[in-house]
Amino acid sequence: MVLEMTRDLSYEEKYERFMERIEAGERIEAEDWMPDDYREALIRLISMHAVSEIMGALPEKEWTPKAPTLHRKLAIMAKVQDEMGHGQLLLRVAEDLMKPLGKNREDILKDLFSGRLKFHNVFHMKAPTWGDAGIIAWLVDGAAIITQSMSLNSSYGPYARALQRICAEEVFHAQHGESIILALAEGTEEQRNMLQKSLTEWWPALLMFFGPKSKENVGKSHVNKNIKYKIRTKTNEDLRQEFFNKYVPRIKSIGLEIPDETMHFDEEKGEWIYQQPDWEEFKKIVTGHGPMSVERLDLRRDSYENTQWVRDALSSRVTKEE
Repeated sequence: MVLEMTRDLSYEEKYERFMERIEAGERIEAEDWMPDDYREALIRLISMHAVSEIMGALPEKEWTPKAPTLHRKLAIMAKVQDEMGHGQLLLRVAEDLMKPLGKNREDILKDLFSGRLKFHNVFHMKAPTWGDAGIIAWLVDGAAIITQSMSLNSSYGPYARALQRICAEEVFHAQHGESIILALAEGTEEQRNMLQKSLTEWWPALLMFFGPKSKENVGKSHVNKNIKYKIRTKTNEDLRQEFFNKYVPRIKSIGLEIPDETMHFDEEKGEWIYQQPDWEEFKKIVTGHGPMSVERLDLRRDSYENTQWVRDALSSRVTKEE
């Protein structure tokens, strides 16, 4: 209907009506007219989110056979399955946006394998201990919930609806992680030391998860464009501060130390003061030069290539039915 109404309008008139819909809080659907930079912003964001869900399953996949009890094995196996499902759901959302450009999910995965498409910095990291598995599920997934929740009312309807399911399942993932953390915190001295070591090693990556502070004076930055189009509602720093508000008290309450002696809450400014991570290291990691970047990408690439016969079979079946 919206498409029919805009068919005979000039680009400027279409854009004006589009922005009126955005400002009114309406949802944009895949078949609606949208400006090119809105489509590009959505493809960039949703594609990165999709491959991060898929790559994010790999560090925990390593722990499926090594988890300490059958209960823990079943829980982490279910979590891995959920994350892969999230990735597939988001690839479908991105694919609808890419159809007018003559592209599909195959192109997204090829961009991942070639290094053109980045995935979250945290999933380039090593996870050699059970403490690391707990930190990933509790704090990394906790950070993901904070980031994704701000887009539950995204202006793009298909993404907002997909996030309803994803965020609901991520809550269970974070509870799974909290259960691991509490068991270790209440365990032996060796277990508590392992947990503290994991937190210390993961802390810089957790700060980097939200990205650098937004360049407020640069209107064309990805973050500001996404806020303008109401794809997201908060800056990177807003999200990081929200993470601190939620998790710093919880971390301290179980006897763990924040690995930043400078960190404190500034009552006058109403924000947490903290030591900035190495943002040059962040750039290095997300461009495929992290501790496990090559190994994880190789694993995902091998899996993709080894299952090509399944996609070929499905494609052949669809062609015959048509």
